[in-house]
Amino acid sequence: MVRFDRYMLSQLMWLFGFFALVLVSVFWINRAVQLFDRLIGDGQTALVFLEFSALGLPRLITTVLPIATFAAAVYVTNRLNNESELTVMMSTGSSPWRLARPVAVFGLISALMMSVLSHVLVPAASEQLNQREGEISRNVTSRLLTEGTFLNPTPGVTFYTRAISEDGVLQDVFLADRRTPNERVIYTAAEAYLVRNTDNTSLIMVDGLAQRLSTNDNRLSTAKFQDFSFDISPLMTGDDEVSLSLQFLRTPALLAGWNETARTFGTTPGAVAEEVHSRFARSAFCFVTALIGFATLLVGGYSRFGAWREVVIAFLLLIALDGMRSPLSTPVLDDARYWPILYTPSLIGLGLTVGLLWVASGGGARLRNMRRRTA
Repeated sequence: MVRFDRYMLSQLMWLFGFFALVLVSVFWINRAVQLFDRLIGDGQTALVFLEFSALGLPRLITTVLPIATFAAAVYVTNRLNNESELTVMMSTGSSPWRLARPVAVFGLISALMMSVLSHVLVPAASEQLNQREGEISRNVTSRLLTEGTFLNPTPGVTFYTRAISEDGVLQDVFLADRRTPNERVIYTAAEAYLVRNTDNTSLIMVDGLAQRLSTNDNRLSTAKFQDFSFDISPLMTGDDEVSLSLQFLRTPALLAGWNETARTFGTTPGAVAEEVHSRFARSAFCFVTALIGFATLLVGGYSRFGAWREVVIAFLLLIALDGMRSPLSTPVLDDARYWPILYTPSLIGLGLTVGLLWVASGGGARLRNMRRRTA
């Protein structure tokens, strides 16, 4: 029996890796297309794109991990049923409770993976990603040094340069500033340079024309200039410091004190409670998804027509349990004392698993026999 446990566990882990790889690839490609357009369009390199993709992977994996766990449990159980391996094991005296042991171990492994992601990797990656996004938003040079394209580095400002020479000189520059109400300003210049000071960054335009339109009286005034300095520091939308967020904190820091943490981050104790206990609830849910998939298919038993009905039922149960998690967060955000309800989907899933295994072990038949005897 121990050998069968190792065999079944190895099958579960192999299929889990396969489904996780496929799901992560699908979700990552969908996200990478948008990320690639945004970063490359802002003048970033492919290395920055790869860095942002890697930093977003931990959170992406937390999304697909329960699905991969459920899919592996359902697929392996269905295959063992079709090949009559579970039927042989049960005929030799192994109960459904005993057969569920390798699935429970598999669920614990999946829950451990989710714990490492939720408590360690996701907070660290989210903090680093937020810091890098701030650095990118402050990097005006990379946002402006894109030749042949009209850029909007900030709302109300449009910038264009025809070409950029090897020594960094911008050729044929166009700059439209619409940030001031009732006023439109357009600067054109033959050449321009980016000059960095200690605190500011300026665009020095040479041999150009400034056109100012007042929309109140529709008066247009123009002025030619030999050189003109335009301060582009206001175009930078990032702060020097990384904005604080509960998502960046490790779990021990969140458990230290909800009221103190809430005051530090300018939020409520309910938000702190929801953040920390949702991490534990995600890990518990991974354990439940494995058992739900196994127990549902085990009840159906072997059928030469396949187990599609049980697969659909198991999938609907998973959707129902997963759909409960988001609405349950609202009461916790309002009152931190309601944090135990975050574990309701996992507890219901465990209850369903116990009931399904009881039915698979013949509990329903024994109950009907007892009713007949007492009737």
